[in-house]
Amino acid sequence: MSNNNNQKKRVFQIEAFKHKVVVDPKYADKTWKILEHAINEIYNHNASGLSFEELYRNAYNMVLHKFGEKLYSGLVSTMTYHLNETSRCIEAAQGALFLEELNRKWTDHNKALEMIRDILMYMDRTYIPSNRKTPVHELGLNLWRDIVVHSPQIETRLSNTLLELILRERTAEVINRGLMRSIIKMLMDLGPSVYQEQFEKPFLELSAEFYRCESQKFIESCDCGHYLKKAEKRLNEEIERVSNYLDTKSEIRITNVVEKEMIANHMLRLVNMENSGLVSMLLDDKYEDLGRMYSLFRRVPNGLSTVRDVMTSHLRETGKQLVTDPEKVKDPVEFVQCLLNEKDKYDKIINVAFSNDKTFQNALNSSFEFFINLNSRSPEFISLFVDDKLRKGLKGVSEEDVEIALDKVMMLFRYLQEKDVFEKYYKQHLAKRLLSGKTISDDAERSLIVKLKTECGYQFTSKLEGMFTDMKTSQDTMQGFYATHGAELGDSPTLAVQVLTTGSWPTQPIVTCNLPAEMSSLCEKFRSYYLGTHTGRRLTWQTNMGTADLKATFGKGQKHELNVSTCQMCVLMLFNNADRYSYKEIEQATEIPSADLKRCLQSLACVKGKNVLRKDPMSKDISEEDVFFVNDNFTSKLYKIKIGTVVAQKESEPEKQETRQRVEEDRKPQIEAAIVRIMKSRRVLDHNNIITEVTKQLQSRFLANPGEIKKRIESLIEREFLERDGTDRHLYRYLA
Repeated sequence: MSNNNNQKKRVFQIEAFKHKVVVDPKYADKTWKILEHAINEIYNHNASGLSFEELYRNAYNMVLHKFGEKLYSGLVSTMTYHLNETSRCIEAAQGALFLEELNRKWTDHNKALEMIRDILMYMDRTYIPSNRKTPVHELGLNLWRDIVVHSPQIETRLSNTLLELILRERTAEVINRGLMRSIIKMLMDLGPSVYQEQFEKPFLELSAEFYRCESQKFIESCDCGHYLKKAEKRLNEEIERVSNYLDTKSEIRITNVVEKEMIANHMLRLVNMENSGLVSMLLDDKYEDLGRMYSLFRRVPNGLSTVRDVMTSHLRETGKQLVTDPEKVKDPVEFVQCLLNEKDKYDKIINVAFSNDKTFQNALNSSFEFFINLNSRSPEFISLFVDDKLRKGLKGVSEEDVEIALDKVMMLFRYLQEKDVFEKYYKQHLAKRLLSGKTISDDAERSLIVKLKTECGYQFTSKLEGMFTDMKTSQDTMQGFYATHGAELGDSPTLAVQVLTTGSWPTQPIVTCNLPAEMSSLCEKFRSYYLGTHTGRRLTWQTNMGTADLKATFGKGQKHELNVSTCQMCVLMLFNNADRYSYKEIEQATEIPSADLKRCLQSLACVKGKNVLRKDPMSKDISEEDVFFVNDNFTSKLYKIKIGTVVAQKESEPEKQETRQRVEEDRKPQIEAAIVRIMKSRRVLDHNNIITEVTKQLQSRFLANPGEIKKRIESLIEREFLERDGTDRHLYRYLA
C-alpha cells in the first residue's frame, strides 16, 4: 500500500543532451572568407558558379554561432570597397556617358544587393532586428547614397546634368526620357530628402528663373490671347514632364512656379492689355481665349476675382451707355432688344467660357440691375416691347419659342426696382391689345400673366386676370343680346360691346362724341338689355376706345371697307348728308374735343394713301378755317384699309407725369400697410430700422423712397396708429 504511494510521488525530468560541440577556432574566419569571396564574385558578375544554398547555410551557421557582428561588419567593408570602385568608374565617364554609366552601375548594385540579401536572409531576420542594425537592402542604398551620389565629384555634376537636360527639353530638343526616369527614380528610392535636395529644390529654383525671363519676353512681344496659349502650353508641358519622369508630388510645386511666374505676376497687365485683353475678348466673343483665361486665372489667388471685376466694370459701362443713348431711347422695342442681346451674349460667354460659374452669373445680374434702373423709363419700355411682341413680333412663332421670348422678358423684369410702374404700363398696353383684338395669342398673354403671378404673387395680377374675365363675359353678353333682339334689329349696323369692370381696367379719360342716329339707337337698345339682365350696375360709354368698319363707295364707283376709330366714323358718316363741311360744322355736329378732332381729321385728310377726305387749303396741319370734302379720286390696291389715328408709341410728357403721379399715389397705402405690419409685430422700433424693414418688404414691387416712408410714418402718427416715444424722438410705438 505504502509502496504504491511512493511511486505516485516520483517526478521525471528531461535534461538537454550534454555533448559539447567543438567549434574550429578558425571557423568564423574561414566561413567569412567563403562569403566574402561570394560577394566579390556577385559584384564582378560571376555569380552563376555560386551555390546559394551552401552560402545561405554558412551565413546561417555564423549567426547561430554568435558571429553575426563579424558577418555584418565584413559585409559593410566589402560593399564599401566595391562602391568606392564604382564611384571612380562613374566619375571617369565623360559627357553623355556619365548618366548612362551611373544608371548601369545603379542597376548592377541593385541586382547584387538582391543576391546578397538572399544569402544573408537569416541575419536580416534575427541578428539585425535584435541588435538594431540597418537591414541589408537599406544598408546597400545608404552606402550607395553616401559613397556614390554624395561623392564630391558626382553630386553637383549629377544635379547640373539633370537640370541641363530639362532645359534642353524645354527648348524643344529631344532627350532620353527613359534614362531620366531611371535616374530620378534612383534619387526617389534613396529617400525623399535626397530627391528634394539633390534635384527638386534646384529644379524649382531654375524653373522659376527660366519662366520669369520667358514670361517677360512673351509679354513684351505677344498679345493677350497668344500669351495665354503659350502659358497653357508651358503648364501642360510641366504636367506631362512630371507624369513622364518626375515624382508625382512635384506636380503641384512646379505648376505653382509656372502659375506664379507666367500668370499671377502679370495678371493685371494681361486682363487690361490694349486691343487684346479681357474687354477686347468680350467684345469679339472670343470664347476659346476667354475659356483659356478662366482656366488659367482660376489656378492663381485672386485670379478669377480680377477677371470678374474687369468684366463687371466693362459691362456696367457699356450698359450705362446703352440705357442713356438718346438714339436707342427713341425706339423702345430696339432699346429692350439691345438689352436682351447683351444678356444673351454674356450668358453664352459665362456658359461656354466660364464653366457657368455662379459668381460670374451673380456679377452679370448685379450689373444688369445696376444699369437697367439708371433709366427711369425701363419699366415702360419693357412693357412696350412685350406689347410689340404680343401684337405682331411673335406671329407665326412656335409655342416653345414664344415661351423662350417671354422668359427672357421676365428675366429683365426681375432686374426692375419699380415693378409697380411696369404693372401700370402693362395694364394699359394689355387693355389696348384686348380691346382691339390685336393679340397674337390668348395663350401667350395668359402665359405671361402666370409668370408675373409666380414672380410677384396674386395681388400683382388679379386685375389683369379680371380683364380676361371681362372679355369672355362680354362675348356671352353679346350672344345673349343678339339672341333676344336679333330679329327686330334687321339691317341695322352690327354692334360688339365690351363691358369692362371699372376697377380692373386702366382708367381712360372719357372723350365726348355724338354718335350717328342709327348707332345711337342701337347702343340704347343694348343699354336697356344689359341693365335689364344686371341689377345695380351703371354703364358709361367709352367711345374713344372703340373702332368701326365702314363700307364706302367713292366718286368713280370704287368700293372699300374702312377700319376706323369711333370718332373717325362719326366724322365720315356726316358726309352721307352733305358734300362739304367746315371744321366748325364738324366740331358742332360731333362734339368731339378740339385736340382729338384735329388728330382725327389729320389722319383722314393728310395721310398719304389713306386720305379718304380732302381739305381746302391743303396743308399738313388742321386749322379751324379748313373745309373738308370726300376725296372722289381716292384709290387703293387694298379693299380693306385701316386708318389709324397717329398716336406716338411713347407717352407725352403730361401723360408721363400723370402715370408717375398715379404710381406714387398707389404706393402710399402699400408703404403704410408695410409700416403697420412691422410695428404690429415689433411694437417698438427706431426710425432707421423701420426704413430698412419697409424697404426690404416692398422691394419685390418697388424701391421705397426713405423720404416717402417718413411722410407715411408722420401720417400714421396723425391718425393715431403710431406715437413717438416721450424721451427718444427716433423711437416709435405701435398703438393697438
